[in-house]
This record gives sequence, C-alpha cells and structure tokens, in this order.
Amino acid sequence: MAPATRGASLKRRVRSLGGGLIRRMGLLPGGVPDRNGDDARLATQRLDAEVLVFFADTEDGLYQLRQWYAPLAALDGRHQIAVITADSRTAALIRAETGFEVVTVARYATLDGLLARSDVRLVLYVNHNPENFSMLRFASVAHVSLLHGDSDKVVSVSNQAKAYDFSYVAGRAAIDRMARYLPLFDAEHRCVVIGRPQLDDALALVAERPAPAPEQRRTVLYAPTWEGAQPSAAYGSVDTLGEAVVAALLAEPDLRVIYRPHPLTGVRLAAYGEADAAIRRRIEEARTASPSAGHAVSTSGELMVDLAAADLLVCDVSAVAMDWLVTGRPLVVTEPAGPEVVTAATPLLDAAARIGVGTLGEVVSVVRRELDDDPRRAQRETLAEYYLGDLRPGAATEAFLDACDATIAAHRAASAR
Repeated sequence: MAPATRGASLKRRVRSLGGGLIRRMGLLPGGVPDRNGDDARLATQRLDAEVLVFFADTEDGLYQLRQWYAPLAALDGRHQIAVITADSRTAALIRAETGFEVVTVARYATLDGLLARSDVRLVLYVNHNPENFSMLRFASVAHVSLLHGDSDKVVSVSNQAKAYDFSYVAGRAAIDRMARYLPLFDAEHRCVVIGRPQLDDALALVAERPAPAPEQRRTVLYAPTWEGAQPSAAYGSVDTLGEAVVAALLAEPDLRVIYRPHPLTGVRLAAYGEADAAIRRRIEEARTASPSAGHAVSTSGELMVDLAAADLLVCDVSAVAMDWLVTGRPLVVTEPAGPEVVTAATPLLDAAARIGVGTLGEVVSVVRRELDDDPRRAQRETLAEYYLGDLRPGAATEAFLDACDATIAAHRAASAR
C-alpha cells in the first residue's frame, strides 16, 4: 500500500474511533443522532411487532412523537408496535415514557435483516426527516405519513408526501390543500381522513372548564411556532412581534398571559433564542410584580391543557391554530414578516383576526374586540369539522385504528397478487 493510501486509511480509522468514542460518551451536540445502535444485537433478532414507528430525530424533535403516544398505545393493543430510532438517548426517553419496544439502528443494512426476519406490515412516520428514506426503500411494508399536526404551512404540502403509500390526515382541508398545491399527487386516493386523535382529551378539558367569572382575569395564550427550517417556512413571530405583543398584553390589568414557546425555538437562529429569553424575562418580571395575576411560561405538560385554559389564542400560521378550533374561542393569527415566506389563502386564515409588524400598535384593541365580540365565531365553527374531522370523543382514535387495519389488509392483498 502506498504511503499516501496508508495515511488516508489511518485518518479514516482515527475519525471512526474518535466518532465512536464521542457517541459513547454522549458528547454529540443536540440535534445530531448519536448512531449508538443496537445493531450487533439486532443482527440475528426478530421483531415481534407488526407495526413500526420510524423516528430518526433526536430528543429535540420528540414532541412530534409524544403527541402520538396515546393513539399508538391504542394501536399497540391491536397490532404490536415497535419504535426504531437513530439515537440511543432518544430511545431511552421513549422507553421511559411508554411501554413500547424501542431499538436504535445505526446501519441501513441492519434494517434489511430485521424486516426479512420479522412480520412487519406497516411503518408510520411523524415527520418528513430525510432519514425516512432509509426505511421507505422497502416495498415489503406499507408506509404511512402521520406528521405531527395539520397546518397551512408550506411543509404541509411537501413533495415528500409522494414517497408514502398513504397520508393519514385530520380533515378534508388537508386533502383540498394537497390537491391544490401538490402537482401530480392524487390526494383523493392517497389521503385518509382520520381526524385528530390527540384532541380527545382536549375536548373533555374544554367541556369541563367553567366560564370565567366577571372579576377574573381573562387568559390570553401566546403560542408561536419556531423560526422554521428555511426562509419559505419562517412563520414564527417570536423575533419580530413576540416581545411587543407580550409586553402590551401584560400591561393590561385584567388579562393573564401564558407564553407557550415551540420546543424548537432558537435551535437554528441565535436571535430567535435571544427574543425568546426576552419574552421569558418579561413574564417573570410581571409575575414578580403581581404574583396573583397568574402569568406563566409553559414549557411542559400537554399543549391541550393550555388551550383549554385560554380565552383567546395568539399564534402563528401553524397546527396550533387548527387544534384551537375545538375550543370555539377567539383566534388571532400573526402575519409572517419574512419576504420569502409562502402563505396561502385559506378558510381558517380568513376566519381569524390578524396582526403584523405594521399593526403592533393595535394588538390590545384587536384582542379586546375579539374577546368581547368575537365577530368571526360562526365562521370558525363551520370550519372545525373541515379541518379536524369527526370531533366526537374517541371517534378519531377509532378512525386511526381502522385506517391502520385497512392499510395492512390492502398491502397484504396487493403483495399476494
């Protein structure tokens, strides 16, 4: 072997050994899968599961999977499931939080053997991570996109939807959106309406919440999205509107403010993280000045609890706006500030009050008008089923289970032919 070749080979070995040591010591930066896999053990193992959930993200993105825990637990009672991850730290969290079998796969080749030895029929995905394609290449199973919420964001009409056999969607709105904005995609046949199983608990919370007494502060929930992965999807308002909106609302003595930041806030842009910190400081200062007001930063627990507790929502173009429809309460949606952001004209945005950089001075007057009069309430009520499907308690979970049954049966029948 020539000296140059030996040198290159040695460098590769050093990098490989160093990378393995960094992974084992847990020193990888957040957002990077550690690839500390169970591959050696899986080399001869058979999975008992009939359904796999493929999740290649790290714990930063675990909120996407967590919202599916309850529906997946119901599915596990009908078709045993297992979760495949690319990160051992994330796998440990999922094991601690659920009763699911969880394995970490570092090498694509491991998937070949696992699927060949197992009777897996269906693979579910809760995001469009590019790593999904390492599993999507297998034709021996059916592939279904669940995503982690329906929204009018451009990512909801990603061309990646074409890679899956089916997309399970919340309501008719998703089918119409894909049919309109996704060329050469047969939305009518590739989309299956299942509703939003995640809203079953929210429906009960909303129904049980008593109307606020006249002397009580009315609660405004500010729940913005993150900065987005690219300029066309930068719907977040934290850096452009957030502090001004929160400061204006905190100054109103009869309002209570809850700030619910997106879990990924600040992961891509430092300025976004700084703006988030400034909003948190505002909330803390207000809490200190008036402990009984109830102002809060909410970063744990179910989003549905915050939705049920609020009298009005201020949010960005996001899935939060859709889920809010179950409350029947006033909605204010921000106007994205970025010039490259793609915002479609949709029925929901037409039925929401809007605020933007140019109308920051009107935030309080808009919020008060919506709280007092809610002029678009009837318009929004007609949209709830259109966006979220059947809202009877338990109906969406049952539709999800039935859809999985049907997809497994269809794949088996097609494979037999």
